[in-house]
Amino acid sequence: MRQRLLAALRQIGEGLLHNTYGSCSGDPIAWEHDFLRRQREERESTAAQPGAASDKYRQPNGRSRRTVALSLALLLAGSSAAFAQRWFFGGDARDPEIVNLPYDGRFTFARLKYTTAPGGYWYQGLPSWAHGFPLSEDNLMRIMNEISLLGARVDGFNVFSLDDAALSRYPLAYLTEAGWWQMNEHEAEAFRNYLLKGGFVIFDDFKVAGQYGAGGGGWDSFEDNVTRLFPGARFVDMQISHPIFHSFFEINSLADFPQAYNAGAPVFRGLFEDNDPKKRLLMIVNYNTDISQYWEWSGRGLRPFDETNEAYKLGVNYVVYGLTH
Repeated sequence: MRQRLLAALRQIGEGLLHNTYGSCSGDPIAWEHDFLRRQREERESTAAQPGAASDKYRQPNGRSRRTVALSLALLLAGSSAAFAQRWFFGGDARDPEIVNLPYDGRFTFARLKYTTAPGGYWYQGLPSWAHGFPLSEDNLMRIMNEISLLGARVDGFNVFSLDDAALSRYPLAYLTEAGWWQMNEHEAEAFRNYLLKGGFVIFDDFKVAGQYGAGGGGWDSFEDNVTRLFPGARFVDMQISHPIFHSFFEINSLADFPQAYNAGAPVFRGLFEDNDPKKRLLMIVNYNTDISQYWEWSGRGLRPFDETNEAYKLGVNYVVYGLTH
């Protein structure tokens, strides 16, 4: 099973590399060699043309070359940093375009959207609920289809508000960046009913208050919302013996679980019906961690395979558990 998971990860990576580098069979080294070859051929072709500049003007002396290179490096570094900062941490606030697939009985990944609290548009100008959309769910569903007979849809992924009546057709939902989650009373009533009627929710990727953006964040604002759903709600630290960690893959330890970028240890908590761990698990909460970032970036070589595997195992188990309990 580990080999099938690795093979699926490689397929995702090769597909993204092909899209990024063009026709190079997913091999960036081959692409680089091809790029350098084309550059060399272009230079030789230019030099062979009538009226081409003489070496005196085409090749500056060593000192000039170093000066030009340094100037270009500083210019590029400054512009790249400014672009990266705006691309990653800034940008005008915008909502992604959502086109939901019609319900046809096949499993379709359902993400929850909510009103984003002030400060929650810090990543590329996107609302916090949209972080990782749709690449995270796309990659996870492709892994699910590779290693199971789920037959999840990968031609699209749905997004619902908390009070959308259509959500009741989807037994499992996902909500990210819950530290910026705001909810009105109508949404609270509808979301409570969804959970009590059998819905299961994965909360992922929210952090200690004050990290990554001004305002929002943190456990307290999340817990305040949940206690509006269920007054007196008590979260429990999940034990490795719980069936959710054995529903498909055998996950035998949560100690030293890989962290994409968060400081400290990740926290895995659950809320059970009537606060009774012997009853149904209503929600699983990944706090001070970002499991779905491993899914999102798994095809880009940013995170090691072994760490990404562990994140996928959790995701697979969450889906299987949510659909069978």
